[in-house]
Amino acid sequence: MSTLYIVATPIGNLSDASGRSIEVLGAVDGIFAEDTRRTRKLLDRYDLRTSLTSLHGHNEASRIPRVVTRLDAGESLALVSDAGTPLLSDPGERVVRAVLDAGHTVTPVPGPSAILSALVGAGFTTVPFIFHGFVPRKGKPRQVMLEQIASAPETSIVFESPERVATLLRALVALVADDRQVVVAREMTKIHEEFFRGTMAGAARYYAENKARGEVTVVVSPWSPAEGMAEVRESVDKVAARALARALVDEGLNLSQAAREVSSRLGIAKNAAYEIVHSLEGDSEEELG
Repeated sequence: MSTLYIVATPIGNLSDASGRSIEVLGAVDGIFAEDTRRTRKLLDRYDLRTSLTSLHGHNEASRIPRVVTRLDAGESLALVSDAGTPLLSDPGERVVRAVLDAGHTVTPVPGPSAILSALVGAGFTTVPFIFHGFVPRKGKPRQVMLEQIASAPETSIVFESPERVATLLRALVALVADDRQVVVAREMTKIHEEFFRGTMAGAARYYAENKARGEVTVVVSPWSPAEGMAEVRESVDKVAARALARALVDEGLNLSQAAREVSSRLGIAKNAAYEIVHSLEGDSEEELG
C-alpha cells in the first residue's frame, strides 16, 4: 500500500510553504501538478529536484491510470494545485477516489487556502460558511448560485475572475439590501494584497470605477431574518422563499405544506408565504407550455 499526499502550496507568498510540505515534496518519487511551471518555481525556491507530471482539468481522467500504476509499484506521490489546497475548485477529486478504490492511502498535508484566508480576514461569521467555487458565467446555474448567496443564512464565499467582479457585485445588488456587507479579497499574501470591506452597493460602485487585478475571492455576509422583514429586503425574501419552496416541493410536499414550512422557517407572514409559494404553479405551467 502506497501513499498519495495532497499537498497545500502557497497562494502567493512562497515563504508560506510549511516545513512539512517541503519535506514531503522533496521525499516523494513524483509530483502531479496542475501547472508544472508554477510548481517548478516553488521547488526551485527550496532546491528540490522531484520530477513533475501535469495533472489538470483537461487530462485528469487520463492521468488516473498512471497515478495508480505508480502507487501499485510502491512509489509515493504528491498532488498539488496551482496554489492553495488541492481539490477545492481544482482538479483531483477523481484521482483521490481512484487511489482509495485501489487500496492506497491518501494523506493531506494542510497549509495555505484562499478560502480560509479570506474567511478569517473578512470579519463575518465563520461557522457555518458555504464555499460555492467559481461563479458560473451565465444562464440558470449562475442565477441559482446568486440566489443561494442572497438568501443564505451562512457566510458565502466564491472565486471570481477580476474581469467579472464588477458584474458579479452589480448582480448581487439587485438581490440583497444595499447595506449587506461584502469583502473582496485580492492578491492575498502578495505585495499588493487588498481587502475591500463595505456594503454591497458600495463595492459595486468601487469596482465599477476601479478595475480589479489578480486573484479574487469574494465573501458575502449572511442573510439575516431581521433584515428580511424590511422593505428593502422584499426581493431577497421572495428569492429565499421560492428557493426553499421549490426544494420542499421537490422533496414531495404539496404547495400548502411547503407554504407553511416556508412561513415557519423564514419567519414571514403566512399569507405572504402562500402567495410566493403558489406562484410556483405559474412556473410549472410555463415549463409545461
